[in-house]
Amino acid sequence: MQLNDPRLFRQLAYVDGQWTAGRRNHDEPVLDPANGETLGHCALLDAEQITGAVTAAERAFAGWRALSVEERGRLLQRWYQLLHEHREDLAHLMTLEQGKPLRDARGEVDYGASFIQWFAEEARRAYGMTIPSHIPNALLGTLKEPVGVSVMITPWNFPLAMITRKAGAALAAGCPVIVKPANETPFTALALAELAERAGIPPGVFNVVTGEPATVSEVLCTDDRVRSVSFTGSTRVGKLLIRQSAGSVKRMSLELGGNAPFIVCEDVDVDEAARDAVAAKFQTAGQDCLAANRIFVHRRIYDRFLERFAVHMKALRVGSGMMEVDIGPLIHRRAVEAAQAIVDDALEQGARLVAGNQSMAPGANFFIPTLLADITPAMRVFREETFSPVAGVCAFDDDEAVVAAANDTEYGLAAYIYSNDVKRIWKMMRGLEYGMVSVNTLKMTGAPIPFGGVKQSGLGREGGAQGLEEYLDTKYFCLGNMPGPSGS
Repeated sequence: MQLNDPRLFRQLAYVDGQWTAGRRNHDEPVLDPANGETLGHCALLDAEQITGAVTAAERAFAGWRALSVEERGRLLQRWYQLLHEHREDLAHLMTLEQGKPLRDARGEVDYGASFIQWFAEEARRAYGMTIPSHIPNALLGTLKEPVGVSVMITPWNFPLAMITRKAGAALAAGCPVIVKPANETPFTALALAELAERAGIPPGVFNVVTGEPATVSEVLCTDDRVRSVSFTGSTRVGKLLIRQSAGSVKRMSLELGGNAPFIVCEDVDVDEAARDAVAAKFQTAGQDCLAANRIFVHRRIYDRFLERFAVHMKALRVGSGMMEVDIGPLIHRRAVEAAQAIVDDALEQGARLVAGNQSMAPGANFFIPTLLADITPAMRVFREETFSPVAGVCAFDDDEAVVAAANDTEYGLAAYIYSNDVKRIWKMMRGLEYGMVSVNTLKMTGAPIPFGGVKQSGLGREGGAQGLEEYLDTKYFCLGNMPGPSGS
């Protein structure tokens, strides 16, 4: 692996400031999804070693929370600067282990680093409050305290940004963290640990543990010393983590599945809407919780929209992320098989295959972008988060009906509306049961905004002032026998 700084490529876990090998009989190979070649190995820590990470974080907590917010902020700002200085190497690592185009990986480094900078500054505004007293001669108020040891279990589709969005907030709030990255993409997380160490973040404050997911989650979620768990991933696994954490009533922050509707009204520029729908659907090869999953198009423009969507979709270049492409490989062969199963199910139930020739795939883990028309609620492409470059489109006639159809899912993360009618937009936006609604634009996320969903798409928010609150407890105080205004 050719990096400008070879020390960023680490194959050991990082616990209490030490690079730590697993005690298991073997490590897990990490494969390049573009060609199946082995990039390196992921150390598999055992339960005792994972418990040791909790001990290290708990030991580091008192010293880390005792630092002033300015001191913690300076260390985070230095970490932020190092991410930018090593942007190319981080992007290179990410593309090799995750598959996304190098251009997208560079964008993720920038996006992920922005959360570290944001929370380094936002922590200065973790204000308490003074409460007008109803108790004679008493002073009432609140202050903010860090919750304690915090665990982050992160996915493979955004191996850098999902860590920094969580860890930036926790570290700024005064909480030590333990990161468990996906075994498919551990190297980006371990490079972050190397840069955190160079930034001067003390031992035990930022830890990265790798291992078998079931073992790691059980140990961390059942340990009473862990006070907060943040997870991004499937709703199924999120429910499991809630059950595992229930015994010690941990703070839970969950960003789970999505089934994003993309609603296109008849008053828009059809080509522009189709172009944006393609971008919304095929970002990260469709392996994105914000990806447009069900595209609803007003019947008056339905055929024209399908035509333009197919044109823009066919222009997407598919290949290794190290090349000039728009879509890289899916994360593994199972993802390709799952995508094909969703297409087959739709076609069996009457959907039309407008475009998508899988014989053109450049490798085993690639899936050619596919457009299915006339999808219905009975089809898996409508009901499930496809997490692949498979687009499903259907027509609608009535605004109330399309909002009802968009809400007909257990998920509620993100939704898109394309219209030029302000009253219509407002009514739809209020009616959609989603945590985030984007109107006439794809760009909706970033460090200042509260990212998160409703229903079975999760709990809590990441980013913005709300993201910091996930790692702070409110402590109320009552100071009795205080002197009155006269000093008596």
